[in-house]
This record gives sequence, C-alpha cells and structure tokens, in this order.
Amino acid sequence: MRTVSGAIKAVLWDIDGTLLTTGGAGAVAWQRAFQELYGVEANIDEHTRAGMTDPEITEIIFNEVIGHAGTPDEHAKVVASYLEHMPAAVAESTGYKVEPGIAAILPRLAEAGIVQGVVTGNVEPAARIKLARGDLDKYFTFGGYGSDARDRVKLTERAIERGGETLGTPLDLGATISVGDTPRDVTAGHGAGIRVVGVATGAYSVAEQEEAGADWAIADVTAGFPI
Repeated sequence: MRTVSGAIKAVLWDIDGTLLTTGGAGAVAWQRAFQELYGVEANIDEHTRAGMTDPEITEIIFNEVIGHAGTPDEHAKVVASYLEHMPAAVAESTGYKVEPGIAAILPRLAEAGIVQGVVTGNVEPAARIKLARGDLDKYFTFGGYGSDARDRVKLTERAIERGGETLGTPLDLGATISVGDTPRDVTAGHGAGIRVVGVATGAYSVAEQEEAGADWAIADVTAGFPI
C-alpha cells in the first residue's frame, strides 16, 4: 500500500458498490427491457460480473440468452428500453442505499477544492438516475461512462480528459486518484495512469483489493481514505 506523494487534487468515483448500491435496480431494468423486446427472462446476475460496462452486459445477454450477437440497432433498442425502465426500478428499490461515509466525504472534498467526477460502466443517463435518488449527482460535473467505451481503461481516460476540459487545464495524473470496489476498477485506473483506492463495500474484500494491486485497500471511505 503506497503512501501519498503530493496533494491529491482530483477524485474519480465508481458508482455501483462504491458510492451506492441500487439493490438490484439495474438488473430489474435490464430484465424488463429484454422481456419487453424479446419475451425472455434475462437474469443479469447469472451472466455478468461486477465491474462490467453496460455495453459488455448488452453483448453478453444477446449471446448467452437471446442466442445471437445482435446488431448495433438491436443493442441500441435494448439500451433505450433499459433506460425507460430505470427510473421506476431505482425509485421502487427497497435495497437502495448510499455507502458508508459517502454522504459526508463528498461535500468535504468539494469544500476542500478537490475536483470530483465519476468513472462508471453505466451509460450516462443510467448513472445520473442512480445518483439522483441519493442526491449525489450535484457533486459531479463530469465523468467517463459506459456510453463512451466498453473498455474501462478507455472510459477512465475519457473521464480524465473531461476533468481537464472542465478545469480548463489537464488533470495532473500524479494528483488524481480513482475509487472503486472491484479489481476491474483497479486495473482501469492503473491502465489510465492513476492511483486507485479499492473499497470493500462491494463484492470484494480488502484482501482481494490488495491482491488486485490497489494503492490503498480499505473497508470503506471512513477508514484510511488518503485525503
């Protein structure tokens, strides 16, 4: 686990399992979309893993449930239906929660002048819907999304670019960190040239975050966050 070398000026946050948990709302919306368009039960949890991007999820469900790869037009229609179902799925979820310490740390970082964005496999409208219920969207003016790329390294790089566009000057990679709950988040951050805080608020333990190479591996943001 590395020590901080210089002040951190920007933080990029993963959403699902890091900032919040929707209680399965995303899976419900996907299931309703595929049921509506194809009349099939698409159990997302059976076919995907935490940290996958929405484009990856779409491809997998087409191949493994629908039985063919699907055209770009078919993919677009499914994602559109998914987004139509997302507001209701998030609103009605009894398992939705903001993760420990998040409601306190986001305003604290904002007050300290730390730039904050999101880096998530969600397409941007889905990300906004999820953040809005917890009143977290006001802290993020930019991000990298599944609608930018299916690869998490590339969408992390896009978040970094947008952060620079927002500030009017490129983000200093040495002063930028990301926060995520899966080994994919760690790999993506390192692939984009930044350090990563691995939190054990999702499906992976502190030990698994350390094994994945997280620069800081902590139970949640209340314990050992590097700012």
